[in-house]
Amino acid sequence: MFVGRTAELDALNSAFASSSEVVLHAVHGLGGVGKSALAQRWAADREELVRWWINADSPAEIDAGLAALARALQPGLSQVPTETQTERALAWLATRGEWLLVLDNVEDPAHIRPLMDRIAGRGRVIVTTRRATGWYQHAVTVRLGTLKRADSVALFTRILTHNGPRTTDGVDEVCAVLGDLALAVEQAGSFCAESGTDPHTYLQLLADRPEDVYAARAEGFDPARTMDRIWRVTLDRLAETPLAGTLLRILAWYAPDNIPRDLLTPVADPLDLAATLGRLTAYSMITDNHDGTLSVHRLVQDLARTPHNDDPHRQAEDIECARDHATELLAVGYPDDSTHPDTWAQYQDLAPHTDALISRHTSCQDTFPTALILDRAGSFQLLQGSIALALSAFQRALATCERVLGPEHPATLASRNNLAGAYESAGDLGRAVPLYESALADRVRVLGPDHPDTLTACNNLAGAYQSAGEEGRALPLYERTLADCVRVLGPDHPDTLISRNNLAYAYESAGDLGRALPLYERTLADRVRVLGPDHPYTLTSRNNLAGAYESAGDSGRALPLYERTLADRVRVLGPDHPDTLTSRNNLACAYQSAGDSGRAVPLFESALADRVRVLGPDHPDTLASRNNLAGAYQSAGEEGRALPLYESALADCVRVLGPDHPDTLASRNNLAGAYQSAGEEGRALPLYESALADCVRVLGPDHPDTLASRNNLAGAYQSAGDLGRAVPLFESALADRVRVLGPDHPATLASRNNLACAYQAAGDLGRAVPLYESALADRVRVLGPDHPATLASRNNLACAYQAAGDLGRAVPL
Repeated sequence: MFVGRTAELDALNSAFASSSEVVLHAVHGLGGVGKSALAQRWAADREELVRWWINADSPAEIDAGLAALARALQPGLSQVPTETQTERALAWLATRGEWLLVLDNVEDPAHIRPLMDRIAGRGRVIVTTRRATGWYQHAVTVRLGTLKRADSVALFTRILTHNGPRTTDGVDEVCAVLGDLALAVEQAGSFCAESGTDPHTYLQLLADRPEDVYAARAEGFDPARTMDRIWRVTLDRLAETPLAGTLLRILAWYAPDNIPRDLLTPVADPLDLAATLGRLTAYSMITDNHDGTLSVHRLVQDLARTPHNDDPHRQAEDIECARDHATELLAVGYPDDSTHPDTWAQYQDLAPHTDALISRHTSCQDTFPTALILDRAGSFQLLQGSIALALSAFQRALATCERVLGPEHPATLASRNNLAGAYESAGDLGRAVPLYESALADRVRVLGPDHPDTLTACNNLAGAYQSAGEEGRALPLYERTLADCVRVLGPDHPDTLISRNNLAYAYESAGDLGRALPLYERTLADRVRVLGPDHPYTLTSRNNLAGAYESAGDSGRALPLYERTLADRVRVLGPDHPDTLTSRNNLACAYQSAGDSGRAVPLFESALADRVRVLGPDHPDTLASRNNLAGAYQSAGEEGRALPLYESALADCVRVLGPDHPDTLASRNNLAGAYQSAGEEGRALPLYESALADCVRVLGPDHPDTLASRNNLAGAYQSAGDLGRAVPLFESALADRVRVLGPDHPATLASRNNLACAYQAAGDLGRAVPLYESALADRVRVLGPDHPATLASRNNLACAYQAAGDLGRAVPL
């Protein structure tokens, strides 16, 4: 049966209509793609007086076909020698023009060259061949690809239902698995029609017993034309090039399309490799895309991965060896650094081949190079925000390292650390912290307490404690780690500088700006001296110091430093580096904190657009940008734009990160705040209550984000006029913050001010005024007299004095 191929038939008609001389048109393609069927269909509609088909897979077959033509033209020649018959046919073709020869399955262009030289200037010749190259100059060649999906489905369905109605559910899936190869579709359809096998059952059989299914055929189906036979015949013809089979078996483990040719460089001598790839291309077993990549039909790959005892090209041992070789090549092909955009294209190019390789064998067959691939792919996926994929990769990598190398091998310890980091990125601190603790204990025991990897593990665990809101455990560990780094590595070692930066950040998070700022300033000076002013770590230090100035309310120092850092990152890293995008977002936040919405909003919009373009719409940083822009709209009084964006940001966080990720919880809280600002208490209160319950459940009752959520709910109750619930909740929030964060943390100071406001709103100036006075004194002492929060406290106290009728104290404030 013949379906589709309208464009190919039109192309043949156009080519043959262009000349009165002999026209050689070679239709080439993979075995089983439908070359002979196309030639047969096209020839059937031709008007030449003589149309003759010759099976031309060898010179002897060509001569036999010509002899048969002579006998058909002149039956009396049957008694003369075959050589004479062949000569008579050639003479006849050379002197007449109304004829068409179809030379089917030509193995080598040289086999038909004597024929073409004899009949020059006459008739039409169409050649079908697997050979894509080697045709002489007046040959016109057309590459025949696989069927279009609609045509392959139509072919399968027509065969399946030829003798009556049958279920066709699953036909599309079968054709997809078979790669729309005409022969495979016909063979599968015929088998299903004769055996009564429905398409879904056929798919299951193909998955369970591929070696048998590829050979299975209906009665009357040419045994020489089955899928497995076509593969073997082609490789038999390449027997003098044993590297061809090796390369095909390696390529079989990758994705079918866009396989980087450079991956194969270590396999063989460059000349041998180029020659073998050329032969495979010539026989249409692979496709050279002429862009540095190769493609292989998925059915060729499936056959190359399927062992068969009777096929010398598909021996189980060779296939397993090829799998391991493919894995090693892919491991070597990955760049070392996934953090720089210059390597992203290469990581993205290798990603589908990693997915294919990993999915085509079980985890018990993984080797250490498999773990390396998974680790590199996982690191890139984590960087790109694909947290679920990264987790899966790191989990399998760790299991492989433990099985292959043992639980105490340094690579296993590193893999355990990487998985803990992925859990932390996913917000799953319940699994991250114990794994970090285990990784640290293992490194201390195996490598010793002073090994650089052990110090890194200490630093990572401290970071996890900090993420979990356990400042009481984070700060001492950061301090101890810094002291150990100085002692073991020296004060100027890059890892020591990282440790110093992390400790400064921990102080800042704890609200201890008195220790954070000097440490940030020292770290920046050290990095400039040791690494240079343009090193990425130096730029990070400059950004962090700007952030600390912002936290201290010192916009006069924060803004110029943010602006300089952004300019430096654009110059050094490029405008699209993730750190540059972060700088742009941070500068926008600083403008917003300084009350400059006119500069903040456009920069937030630009930062969001850039992150969508560079990182994608679902990257966690992009989600954060969306939330930040909504906040900027809200600060600018544009509730009409803020609310839909907050709602969209929350929906995206739930979809991408999950409902319990810390960023999702923060987004829920932000949306509740936006509802509150818009006066929609009916939507704000239930969302605040839900956010608090989720924070308690996911993060625990004492996590800083939980404490913030409790404070926000109290504020919502106050805004709704429900002081009976607001005041006790504010009191609880203040007590918890004193206990967890300490009495001088900025959040604790904010809670003290909020409770004073609630007392005032309740008309209890007797409790409000002393608390306002205490809050102001504390903010002056901790934050300084000019911090925006201190100025707000001073204003609140003045209002309280005024409300109490004490203008003598109100006016000076």
